[in-house]
Amino acid sequence: MLKRQAMIVAVGLLASASALAQTETTGQAGPAKPATAAPAGTTPATANPAHTAAPKAATTPASTPESRSAAALALSHEPTFDEGSAQRIKDAALSYSDLAVRGGWPTIPADAKFTLGTQGPNDELLRKRLIASGDLAADKASGPFDQDLTEAVKRFQARHGLAPTGTVTPRTIAAMNVSVQKRIRQLEASLERLQNTNFGFGQRYVVVNIPAAFAEAVENDVVVRRYRVIVGKTEKQSPTLTTEITGVVLNPTWTVPSSIAKTEISAHMRKDPTYLSRMHMEVLDAHDNPIDPHSVDWSGTHTPNFTVRQQNGTFNALGAVKIDMPNSYSVYMHDTNQRNLFSDDYRFDSHGCSRVDNVRDLAAWLLKDQPKWSRAAIDAEIATGQHLEVAMAKKVPVTWIYLTAWMTKDQTIQFRNDVYNQDEQLLEATAEEAAFFSNAANHPLTAHLAQ
Repeated sequence: MLKRQAMIVAVGLLASASALAQTETTGQAGPAKPATAAPAGTTPATANPAHTAAPKAATTPASTPESRSAAALALSHEPTFDEGSAQRIKDAALSYSDLAVRGGWPTIPADAKFTLGTQGPNDELLRKRLIASGDLAADKASGPFDQDLTEAVKRFQARHGLAPTGTVTPRTIAAMNVSVQKRIRQLEASLERLQNTNFGFGQRYVVVNIPAAFAEAVENDVVVRRYRVIVGKTEKQSPTLTTEITGVVLNPTWTVPSSIAKTEISAHMRKDPTYLSRMHMEVLDAHDNPIDPHSVDWSGTHTPNFTVRQQNGTFNALGAVKIDMPNSYSVYMHDTNQRNLFSDDYRFDSHGCSRVDNVRDLAAWLLKDQPKWSRAAIDAEIATGQHLEVAMAKKVPVTWIYLTAWMTKDQTIQFRNDVYNQDEQLLEATAEEAAFFSNAANHPLTAHLAQ
């Protein structure tokens, strides 16, 4: 841990020295030079914080599971998480430390208005902001809001998880006005998490990045599927984990977690005794024998000594597909009967599990080694309404990660909101631990702890 702290300090000092040297040479702290892909394992001392490739996503709203996942995949085929992620985040931290020494970027007035083809009072300020982060070429520093500036705004929006429309919305301005120092702290927190993650990358694996609310199916180091997901609410956060996908369940039943049965189900039953029957739910004892719901204490004041299970069907909360992935948190990936929620930009609305858009497509990809289970076969089996568990012929590694900042192999630096407010908590805990071991090293009774 102490070594990692020293690395971050060294990175900052190296960046400062690099920036000061360039400032003294040019007489001003100008924007970084255009990015070039650095050889693996090297640190691009003057790399742009952003990649200059324009986002490929269509600007029209996707309205079906297939079109939504296709639009998500079109954004990039670069994995959010692979074996080189930690090193690239270090490179990004170096680049942003350099930018911080140069003064960061200007603040855009919250009420600023921008109109394509019309000269506005804040157009050049916006250009300076986008040049600083590498979203706009340095030779485009002046002029009205034109197509070049529109494309630069789209690049910025795509890198920050916003719809790449090219329109400068209040959310876009808010993202632009996050300080470079905070972005560096996001990179540091993400690096800390990856250094404490032990994930066995395989030829095929699945990644859910919680802050981004997307899942990626990766094959041979390329994202071949990307899906919108709905993850945990801020008060019911999805956990970070590493496990394997062991099977796919078609037409699953839903065993309601005891916490939900105690609170939500009990509250419904107190208001409406017919709730369970309307929701196609049954109450079971410890041996899976049915219990009369009227004999149950629905006061919600104690932990339930029964199980509530919802039958499979179109009404089922898990939808038509569940993906089994044994873990200590008892969470999993699944379909939903509320698919309209996938159209929302804010997708933090579950009790901790991950609902997956176009999940039948993911199921077909997971089962691709078993020719019997093509997408058509999966659809046909679901249509029968029969519950069926399909074991994986070969387990697929899966990890749920919490990265609010990362850099992909094409040098694109991505940021997302810290929806669970975990970054600062992690960095504060890391700083406290580092301080403890630093003090321990200077005390004769505790010096062994710092070794």
